[in-house]
Amino acid sequence: MLIRMELVVELTDRTTRVLFIWKVRDELREYLAENLESLPAVDLIFPEQASEEEYLKYAPEADLIVGWRPSEELLQRAANLRLFINPGAGVQHLIEQFRGINRKQEVILVNGHGNAYFTAQHTVALLLALTNKVIPHHNWMVEGRWRRGDDYAKTIPLRWRKIGLLGYGAVNRNVHRFLSGFDNEFHILRTGWPTEDEYPTEIEQYTSGELHDFLQCIDTLIIAVPLTKRTEGLIGTNELTLLGSQGLLVNMSRGTVVDEKALFLALKDKRIAGAAIDVWYEYSPEPDVDARRYPYHYPFHELENVVLSPHRGASPMDDLHRWNEVIENIKRFANGRTDYLNRVDIQREY
Repeated sequence: MLIRMELVVELTDRTTRVLFIWKVRDELREYLAENLESLPAVDLIFPEQASEEEYLKYAPEADLIVGWRPSEELLQRAANLRLFINPGAGVQHLIEQFRGINRKQEVILVNGHGNAYFTAQHTVALLLALTNKVIPHHNWMVEGRWRRGDDYAKTIPLRWRKIGLLGYGAVNRNVHRFLSGFDNEFHILRTGWPTEDEYPTEIEQYTSGELHDFLQCIDTLIIAVPLTKRTEGLIGTNELTLLGSQGLLVNMSRGTVVDEKALFLALKDKRIAGAAIDVWYEYSPEPDVDARRYPYHYPFHELENVVLSPHRGASPMDDLHRWNEVIENIKRFANGRTDYLNRVDIQREY
């Protein structure tokens, strides 16, 4: 059974057909319909069965598809497709697929930043948990060990630290704003520097060719860059050494932006002071003999100077406002615009 929501006014007889390729919950369907009701003509297609067979059935009529992992056959069958919206952050799994499809038809790929606020909130939470030693003191409290003081786990003051934001997209923009009241220096490395941007504090600017200069000037590294061929393995042994023995690292991008072995050894040998990690190296880990599943190949859980987080920066997933960016891009498509939010450059991979 196909559930459609026909939202039509008399401005045009051209219908925009939007296919959703997952089981969309009722609350979200209603939210999308309510916020798209002013469009000239839109047909929202929610296949009741979340199956490839159903998606393939309706792909030929889709002008626009929203979803995470389309099959090659789905894209091949979607002959009228002009825009694909990936509603989650990160498109590295789609780049080669869309390079291929664009050899035959022009399909624009859009990346989703609807979770940027929550990811930035989680970034700051991880940083504060790391500096304030929240995890060990919590564990001691659970064990009934009351008020183990600074001799066991002393807070690292955040005040006056030199914070380096590696990447300055939607996540680190929010991180910068959230941390702007902590009396820090801010250093930013990004690939381009638009002249019209405004910043919540004074900043030092760096470009991609100045990574080592950037690392030598900071003691707190917050990583929020897309995973591309250029960023994979970007932070290795040399870079962690430059960060220094007082250095802190928070990785919110993708695990492999930071070399796994180099990070583990730098933490183990105290060549950096600590790390908070939300993104990992093995997303289908095999259980060990005790049925424990660890998303990495080195025993990070045995270290005392880490905060481990199971890739949950995007939580809460049921927040409806995170879909406003998707709604805006559907509106722009239906109104004949091509200035989409977060349009992906296939060649640059983000």
